[in-house]
Amino acid sequence: MDLGLAGKRALVTGGSRGIGRGIALAFAQQGVSVAACYHRESDEVASLAAELEHSGRDSHVVHADVSDENSVAKLIASVRDRFRQVDVLVNNAGVVSHRPLPALDLQEWRRILDTNLTGMYLVTRTALDVMPPGSVIINIASAVAMIGMAARTHYTASKAGVIGFTRSLCKELGPRGIRANVIAPGIIETRQTAGLTPEQRTRYANLAALGRLGEPDDVAGVALFLASDLAKFVSGQMIAVDGGI
Repeated sequence: MDLGLAGKRALVTGGSRGIGRGIALAFAQQGVSVAACYHRESDEVASLAAELEHSGRDSHVVHADVSDENSVAKLIASVRDRFRQVDVLVNNAGVVSHRPLPALDLQEWRRILDTNLTGMYLVTRTALDVMPPGSVIINIASAVAMIGMAARTHYTASKAGVIGFTRSLCKELGPRGIRANVIAPGIIETRQTAGLTPEQRTRYANLAALGRLGEPDDVAGVALFLASDLAKFVSGQMIAVDGGI
């Protein structure tokens, strides 16, 4: 299906694996030039670079630490020099850990918040200078933000902050013709789920009404919708992609 995205330029943070990779490749398949941001070198980064190059557009991978203001400034400058503008920004970069509150030291609290929430703020604030009217911002939160999870107070707080940030952001940017929305995935097949035992996998799958774990493509499809004119009057919304948790 042609969504009218060909020729657009997108920046996807956390784009080397999992949900971010799925979104980056889905955009590239629609004719979008994609800059997929990554933090650490890996085989996944190399393979993504090859796939994006094969797409035939000006798609590429670019290194950045979204929690560092100077690194973000360099990221946006690089994208501006190559693309001139950003039509779609996907804030997907994120980290997670599992720690009960008594074991959650301030350093770990800050690590999660700095990447998941402050990183989104830094990238969005800096990228606005290169986002014209008609641009779209898609922030990736989590279904956990609405239901909570033991030993993830830090992660839940960061993702709930993403939702609140986006609801206010859409009101600031609406007069500029820029839309901002949130996708809240449930349990998605990523590297984090690769180590689940069969029993754990069954338990997590049964949390969803559809009886399975999600796939990165399930999230990517919603991102394509939000980036397209099919969602041209959708802003400030959160769409859960969780199979009915």
